[in-house]
Amino acid sequence: MAGVAGGEGVNFDRYVAIDWTGAAGERHRAIAIAEADAAGGTPRLVRPGHRWSRAEVFRMIDETDNRTLFGVDMCFGLPFVDRGAYFPGEASPPDARSLWREVATVGAGDPHHAAPAYVQHRRRHFWLGGADGPRADRARLRVVEHADKARGNTPSSVFVLLGAAQCGKASLSGMRLLAETAVPVWPMEPLPPRGPVLVEIYCRLFAQMGGERGKLRSRATLDAALAKLGSAPSEGLPEHFDDHAGDALISAAGMRAIAGDARYWQPARLTPAIAATEGWTYGLG
Repeated sequence: MAGVAGGEGVNFDRYVAIDWTGAAGERHRAIAIAEADAAGGTPRLVRPGHRWSRAEVFRMIDETDNRTLFGVDMCFGLPFVDRGAYFPGEASPPDARSLWREVATVGAGDPHHAAPAYVQHRRRHFWLGGADGPRADRARLRVVEHADKARGNTPSSVFVLLGAAQCGKASLSGMRLLAETAVPVWPMEPLPPRGPVLVEIYCRLFAQMGGERGKLRSRATLDAALAKLGSAPSEGLPEHFDDHAGDALISAAGMRAIAGDARYWQPARLTPAIAATEGWTYGLG
């Protein structure tokens, strides 16, 4: 699976964090991208003010040939381990890569890499509101989300598609693009010795590492969190900014701060079966 030889961490030349979205439409102010170099300098927004499309983000990833760690704030898999299948009672993909291909195939007619057709295809497994019965009956969690919950957080289920905290639409839209990328995706694939790598992140985890549990919307709050992650303070930002920018900036610094620690590449609960089916959130040891 994703082990690191010799029990050491992995260093990259560049760390790029992407705050993602599953919103309708082609271009989104909710997508923010930040990068941090390997030297500990301040993380910077990539094309600040630009409204990225999802396809444009993945083109940037695919066109990168240097040693860059890309983190995308979405789930790379669905719950599998709890019931032995993504979709119990139905023919179900055996692993994450097969799942991505299914999402991409079924959703091929949906514009802008959205996935409403796939939700309808597997409709009885998703929760879209009270008409579907109790939310808890469908709010399944992956092993990594149970690990996050044990830390006192309240992770969302990918199968819940209603509410401000839902992550399912963003994750399904990203899976369509994961099916197309040639960049190695951890932990579904082993870490390569060179070139870019793509990982799942959860921006809130890096904010917590920086001592913040709320949204980062001011330079003072961001700089305090960056300092705890060993990063230089921000530069060129207004006094206040939206939380998408804050999430991307703190995540780029956080990815850099932990990359050299093998605990984050060899989580105790990450087995080969979990890596192949559910994946893992980089940043949860």
